Amino acid sequence: MSHKMIQPAGWAPAKGYANGVLTKDGTLYVGGQIGWTAEQRFESHDFIGQMEQCLRNILAVVEAAGGKAEHITRLTWYVTDKAEYLARQSEIGAVYRAVLGRHFPAMTMVVVAGLVEDDALLEIEATAVISA
Repeated sequence: MSHKMIQPAGWAPAKGYANGVLTKDGTLYVGGQIGWTAEQRFESHDFIGQMEQCLRNILAVVEAAGGKAEHITRLTWYVTDKAEYLARQSEIGAVYRAVLGRHFPAMTMVVVAGLVEDDALLEIEATAVISA
């Protein structure tokens, strides 16, 4: 097996994981992305700001593998605050469309007690199919 590790240019190195793994058949697995920048710094401590950064990070990995937003087939969201997620639906929708357009893949939402990075409010992982 010869999978290709995907690391967007200019990103700080992933330690102990891969940001993306592209298989020979064109399936791209994007590791859970949190709301930090390419330098692994949180610029926002707000749910919407972190959500936008998560989605931008996912798109960066997909593009580094040669894909586009429409190649994303699945998103799994892990959120630490269900009430905030539900209260901010209109903002979430607007930011989602601003980053990924009107492309809506299969999605799962999971509420979790916490994430490994203490400042992270959510984490999103993705699957995409890059090949035709």
